[in-house]
Amino acid sequence: MTDPSIEEFWDNAPSAHLIVDPHGSIVHANATLAGWLGYGPDYLSGKDFASLLTVAGRTHYETHFWPLLSVSGELSGVTMDFVSADGQRLPMFVTANVKAGDDGRPLWLRITTVDATDRRSYENELLAARRRAETEQQRVRAFAETLRRSLLPPVLAPPEGLEAADYYYTASPDDVGGDFYDLFPVSRTSWGFFLGDVAGKGVDAALVTSLTRYSLRAAAVFDDDPVQVLHNLNAVLAQKLRDSETRFSTLIYGNLTRRGDGFDVVLASGGHPPPLMFYADGSAFYVDTTGGQAVGLTAEPHFVANRFQLGPGDTLLLYTDGLTEAGTGVGHERYDDRGALLAFAKAHSPTTAAGIVEDVHSLLESLGSGVQDDTAVLALGVPLRA
Repeated sequence: MTDPSIEEFWDNAPSAHLIVDPHGSIVHANATLAGWLGYGPDYLSGKDFASLLTVAGRTHYETHFWPLLSVSGELSGVTMDFVSADGQRLPMFVTANVKAGDDGRPLWLRITTVDATDRRSYENELLAARRRAETEQQRVRAFAETLRRSLLPPVLAPPEGLEAADYYYTASPDDVGGDFYDLFPVSRTSWGFFLGDVAGKGVDAALVTSLTRYSLRAAAVFDDDPVQVLHNLNAVLAQKLRDSETRFSTLIYGNLTRRGDGFDVVLASGGHPPPLMFYADGSAFYVDTTGGQAVGLTAEPHFVANRFQLGPGDTLLLYTDGLTEAGTGVGHERYDDRGALLAFAKAHSPTTAAGIVEDVHSLLESLGSGVQDDTAVLALGVPLRA
């Protein structure tokens, strides 16, 4: 086998090669480069190397490429755009080193270029794909936010003498949780309120949430017994969502009736975390709702009720389990595994509706990424008399 010709290898290498003098004139260029640029074999000899570049490329060559190469003696992986004979831009990866004389001054620049057209096209396609994904993500987030807002009351409607505050913590902007709440007048002397959490996420959960909210409002008008309201809701969910896998929710439903300078509260629990009472004397306790079952889970669920007085300086707090089940960052421990929520309540009692909602907001923010589920908070309080 005959040894390959060095000259033939130089001229037809898969990469373009140039030798450039310190003044930037091309001493020798191989046929590969001439072919890429659309010139004859000897056309490039004696040409100014910078003249082969775009305007931006020439600026880069004069202000960065050549000064850095003079100092370091070599550069690699630099992207520069060449201009072909027909005016087309050709992106190239450029690698260069310096042949220095005995006095250390540059004698020649040895430059190798590789066609980066496919790479540039690939990068542009990646960029376009990323922009399309970002646009789609923005649409998903906008849809999720619109759907989320539609499931929450635009404003709370507390009666005179009662303060109300609410907060909704969104764990993921791309998804819709099943948390919901409301406060609304039932008659001239009573008001209904509820807070709950539908199983699952996404559009299916949103549909159940919407059905639950409107069914509760309708049932509250026809029956003043919170336990019966939950039974009526259970019947609606069983009928409307017979074939749905996401058909149940945990929730608290209650009625408020004015009594003197406060309110009588009667509430029923369907398997939901117990509300917290903050008393004017600084004590704090859970409202006993032990034994309630989720709504929509069985044909004949058991619900439990509790009756108490909400007096001046007292505040009632309802919340969903996104708070209690938030991760603490310590192994698999959840926030309320060791009774942290009750300790938190005692440390913040007495309080107001707005005050405790703001404190819970700060608590959720402090848990950061540990909050994996949406969290709804509703607080009702009677202000102290002046």
